[in-house]
Amino acid sequence: MTSNIIVECLDCGAQATFSAAQPGCPNCGSMWREARYDYAEIGGYLINRIKNRPFDIWRFRELLPVSSPNLDISMGEGGTPLIKARNLGMMLGCPHLYIKDERQSPTASFKDRQAAITIAALKEAGIDEFVIASTGNVAISYSAYAARASIKLWAFLTSLVPAAKMREVAIYGSQVIKITGSYDQAKQVAAEFAKHRGLNIDMGARTITCIESMKTIAFEIAEQLAGLQGPGATTPWRAPDWYIQSVSGGMGPIGVLKGFEELHKMGLVDRVPRIAAIQAEGCAPMVNAWKQNNDTASPVISPHTLIATLATGNPGRTYSVLRQKMLAASGGVMESVTDTEAFRAMHYLAKMEGLSVEPAAAVAFAGLVKLVRAGEIRPDETVIINCTGHTMPIERNILGEGWSKDITLPSEMESSSEEGLLAALTKVSIDRFPRIAIVDDNPDVRRLIRRILQSQGNYALFEAENGRDAITLARTERPNLMILDLMMPEMDGFSVISELKKDPDTAEIPVIVITAKELTPAEKERLRGHIQTLMQKGDFMNDELLDEVRALLG
Repeated sequence: MTSNIIVECLDCGAQATFSAAQPGCPNCGSMWREARYDYAEIGGYLINRIKNRPFDIWRFRELLPVSSPNLDISMGEGGTPLIKARNLGMMLGCPHLYIKDERQSPTASFKDRQAAITIAALKEAGIDEFVIASTGNVAISYSAYAARASIKLWAFLTSLVPAAKMREVAIYGSQVIKITGSYDQAKQVAAEFAKHRGLNIDMGARTITCIESMKTIAFEIAEQLAGLQGPGATTPWRAPDWYIQSVSGGMGPIGVLKGFEELHKMGLVDRVPRIAAIQAEGCAPMVNAWKQNNDTASPVISPHTLIATLATGNPGRTYSVLRQKMLAASGGVMESVTDTEAFRAMHYLAKMEGLSVEPAAAVAFAGLVKLVRAGEIRPDETVIINCTGHTMPIERNILGEGWSKDITLPSEMESSSEEGLLAALTKVSIDRFPRIAIVDDNPDVRRLIRRILQSQGNYALFEAENGRDAITLARTERPNLMILDLMMPEMDGFSVISELKKDPDTAEIPVIVITAKELTPAEKERLRGHIQTLMQKGDFMNDELLDEVRALLG
């Protein structure tokens, strides 16, 4: 299947055939090599050949470094859905936003692609023992596939890896070695162990199969977006304008970029998308180097992030390769977000899109919000965001205090027990039980605000779809607060506020104005002194709206 593949050294240019048993360049010994294919030939037949194949990573076998895919090892990896993020996109003013849901992989992580192809190549080469260093997901994926292939796996994990992930690695039969130190130290110890035992080791971006596996994400996205092609499309498949992913070492975006580059060479897409690589602020060596326009990244010796799976302090040459590829293609950006922003993203993804994700995946979504607000991503652009992994058990520092309410039942179930239970429930339900009016002509916006508020407390919620109904509602229901859209037909928000202020019975109702429009200085002056807060639609991607509600009703 891969007769057209060669491997080219990035340092000396020497070319050789591929074998998982020979990780380095036979000419100069460099570990930095890249797979090449006969793109002209494959591009001529690929679409017709894959029509009747299952939608998984082996669908693209002509562009993978495995001669004969071993279906006995496969667990249905790849072929993950592309989900339109309607609610999140609406609130961000980004209507063409899609989520590549890698949580639906066999072990619920995009690392299954890497493990599936690497283990298949090792099996094909007759290798029965392998070494990896990991912050969690890689070890889980490799352990699952190594178990199916009867390959002995040595997994070096930093002690920062959650115990639940360590137990999952161990249950597959892998030998877990816990390193009390950083991930970079774990990688160093693993490399020394592999060298001493004469074993092959996963080297991330330096391992051919790792990069080749990640490019299948690009292949799938381009094929999935084909249905959105306009009548004037010049290529059969479509590339997005942006691809966003959280990164630790940077291997994923390198592979995805390579995938889109190959599709472009074959004439299947008309461009290569811009890449947004997002890191945790407490360990962001690549972002720091990018913003300083440096070709190399200075290591972060002591990472300060609770998101251990992204705590790669020294990306080494991977950063330089990624930077070079990004600049040579369509450009892009590297950005960082705080742990708090990532944890907040976990909340709004669950509440708005029904997606429960792990903190590392949430970093990408927090980065998306940051880039949209900065104007880096335009409203008309098509954006794909990689939801890289599942949710681990929620920790206290994510949910914080007060996420549940306690009901204490009487110790003795007597005739008065029902009365005691009702009293307890009443205390929960009427505790300042606020009344809120939501006024917006867009039913989707009203529905989304309702969902956000309902997830936070027992509010009594009322809705109005225009300004005239809002005035009537205010006079009949006497809400404690009004959340008001400015731009509505018939009677806009400015007029609603004016009418409320004229009536002594409604004049004191606090108003939060939400608008998608950038107001002029004159319009802002009209509102001054008459409203509590002015917020752009999209601002309740963070907790600002809820903070305002709580402050007003507290």
